[in-house]
Amino acid sequence: MRLSVIPIWLAFIFLLTDIRAEDGSAAWLRYAPPPNAHQLQQYVPNKIAILNGTVTSPVFSAGKELKQGIESILHRNNATSITSHLSRTDIIIVGTLDQFTKAYGNIGSETKLEGDSFWLKYDTSLKNVYIIGADQRGALYGVFEYLRLLALGSDVSKLNVVRAPMGPIRWVNQWDNMGGDITREYGGDSIFFSNGNISQNLTRAGQFARILSSIGINSCVVNNVNANATLLSSSNIQGLARIADVFRPWGVQLSISIDFAAPQDFGGLSTYDPVDPTVVSWWDSKVKELYTAIPDMGGFLIKADSEGQAGPAQYNRTLAQGANIFADALAPFNGIVMYRAFVYNQLNESDMKADRANAAVQFFQPFDGQFRDNVVVQIKNGPIDFQVREPTSPLFGVLQKTNVAMEVEVAQEYLGQQCHLVYLPPLWKLTLDFDLQVDNKPSKVRDIISGKRFNRALGGMAAVTNVGLNSTWLGSHLAMSNLYGYGRLAWDADSSSEEIIQDWIRLTFGHDQKVIQVIQDMSMQSWPAYENYSGNLGIQTLTDILYTHFGPNPQTADGNGWGQWTRTDKYGLGMDRSVSTGTGFSGQYPPKVAKMYETFETTPDELALWFHHLNYTHKLHSGKTVIQHFYDAHYEGAQTAANFVSMWKSLDGKIDAERFEDVLERQVYQAGHSIVWRDSIVNYFYNWSGIPDTHGRVGHHPYRIEAESMKLEGYAPYKVSPFEAASNFTAITVNNTVGTATATLKYPDGVYDVAVQYYDLYGGTSHYEIYLNNNSVGSFYSNTTMGHTPSVYLDGISATRHTFHSVNIKSGDTLRIVGTPDGNDPAPLDYVAILPPGILD
Repeated sequence: MRLSVIPIWLAFIFLLTDIRAEDGSAAWLRYAPPPNAHQLQQYVPNKIAILNGTVTSPVFSAGKELKQGIESILHRNNATSITSHLSRTDIIIVGTLDQFTKAYGNIGSETKLEGDSFWLKYDTSLKNVYIIGADQRGALYGVFEYLRLLALGSDVSKLNVVRAPMGPIRWVNQWDNMGGDITREYGGDSIFFSNGNISQNLTRAGQFARILSSIGINSCVVNNVNANATLLSSSNIQGLARIADVFRPWGVQLSISIDFAAPQDFGGLSTYDPVDPTVVSWWDSKVKELYTAIPDMGGFLIKADSEGQAGPAQYNRTLAQGANIFADALAPFNGIVMYRAFVYNQLNESDMKADRANAAVQFFQPFDGQFRDNVVVQIKNGPIDFQVREPTSPLFGVLQKTNVAMEVEVAQEYLGQQCHLVYLPPLWKLTLDFDLQVDNKPSKVRDIISGKRFNRALGGMAAVTNVGLNSTWLGSHLAMSNLYGYGRLAWDADSSSEEIIQDWIRLTFGHDQKVIQVIQDMSMQSWPAYENYSGNLGIQTLTDILYTHFGPNPQTADGNGWGQWTRTDKYGLGMDRSVSTGTGFSGQYPPKVAKMYETFETTPDELALWFHHLNYTHKLHSGKTVIQHFYDAHYEGAQTAANFVSMWKSLDGKIDAERFEDVLERQVYQAGHSIVWRDSIVNYFYNWSGIPDTHGRVGHHPYRIEAESMKLEGYAPYKVSPFEAASNFTAITVNNTVGTATATLKYPDGVYDVAVQYYDLYGGTSHYEIYLNNNSVGSFYSNTTMGHTPSVYLDGISATRHTFHSVNIKSGDTLRIVGTPDGNDPAPLDYVAILPPGILD
């Protein structure tokens, strides 16, 4: 399609549209006009015919969505009509294949439509657009795809495609609790629950279903996998039915997590043994009650025998027996059991053969082929727990007679909790594209979970999400690229990370080429950067695994039974997972993959410490030693995070002010917190190894003034634990009503940035004011509004910074910081950095 020049007045309208204030609630469904909107007009009819659409059906929703979308994208101002008149020309026809065939005849033997697929075509002779689904949901997906193409400004004049999903399982698992909170509550309170019941106002839930449908998601588990059995009360079942009612027009099935012990904890039985006849009868009755209220319920998600959750092991029953009791109850209603493979026991760290990574295969392999046909084993992409990098779970290649789905995490629990930009599709693609070479045949994970490789009927993907009442849904505008990316990959695992992010940017922020390029560059650099400053070479994310899962605390990885060990000592670190000398994990893979991971010589550097315990001085394939790689990577990662701030600032005026300022706040925070990460990790391993950084950076900070070295009044030194969470291991806290820290500056005259490193503790809002020669430079409160899990300690979670830019300083000036504590926050200070322009502390 040839593009003509856009009139200046029309371009101005598009510009105004792109920069209007937005709160993020529209997500990628803004339906803003593309630059070539006027050219698309001729290929988009003004009339829409909806076939077989009752008012609560997905087809009816498709027609309304199509009208709304077209009018917004093409600036038609209520000029598109929905009609029941089935004209033969100049009309958009939306419906199922059966209804289309009755009304218009066969679409052609070469076009085959099955489960949720759709056909899009522009008929050049009749000037018709056909959006035909294999079923009602397929028709709705077709409408969303058509609107996506229009909003992207794609050429729709030659449109003739059939789109089918990779697999039938495309679920999201919410972490909502019945009290109304959400575990890892970065996006606000629950859109489903309040005070132990289903919320009265479910408007937001219906809007979420629309967003899910737009990316092809067909089921939403509305409650936490650590389920509350009272969800199964009759009153709450009726409440769940109300959620299903607002989901149904968007083709999203409601599903729920269930408490394995519910027959006993809630039902009053003396047991929850899955083979006990009274338990079987109880579940049969409860499932019938659920399906009477919700005839199209998707099924159950089950977390059992893991992290304190009840399961079949209590009665020495197998995992298959535990899953099959639910499968049998659900089968008459076409319900599905999603049974999580996240099953493991606490381990003895002194046992050098113990390995949590072995658990999934050890627990599930013996029962391959014993699960019912409506059971899907839900396997995390890696064998531990959503780390920044893990090898592909070998369980995908082991369960050849069992339906499987790949579980990923949109919620960023270990990956910055939506306060750090981490675009995750490139990470997920590593697993989807990994070839396990089962029986020496091509065995990519995407072909296994689709059912293609082992000829299984059910399979697909599931994502852990924590959408809440925040207008941005996830608590961060940029984090929404992960939800969008998940949907795209769950539908088509062959999609590229670059294509996905480009489309998301255009749909979310508009078509300005600089905006697209900058956000794409930031996004594609973000996961490698986070890996660099949080945990690399396969050592996992060195976060606090015992508390918040947010900030750095490498000490928590070892010395406990959770099995996320680094086995750090004074000589080296890393898990020996070889068959010959280690835990044997590498032997869980098919022979070709196992051979690659068995020795360091053939293991890629990025997984070196996952599979091998290496000395700090061991040379990697890159030529660097392990310890120098750690030093370099952490400094490089922090530098990249710092660069994100200037990159984002370059978009000032090209993005509406509300979203621009919100993202800027988060990028500034990430830049500061990445330094906390960097220093914590390099100091920790320098302390263990005693090996200096060849570039002289670690432990050498010429621009810092340690708070404890300043003249203190009302402040007192405080030894921080873990030690690496503070510069020089020490901070200061106010021991009275107010504290003052004073220093004489000995830097050359010039313009500097003044970075105040402090701790933002939960339970109080301290106030800080900075003076230079008794003149106020500025002030701030310790009330970071980010959604990450907070801390009540001085640690790597609460550590952060506030920077005053372009401060004129002369040698001999007096710097004074006044801290006023509040509640549980004693106005802690770590250090002040006096930074020349362009210098990263």
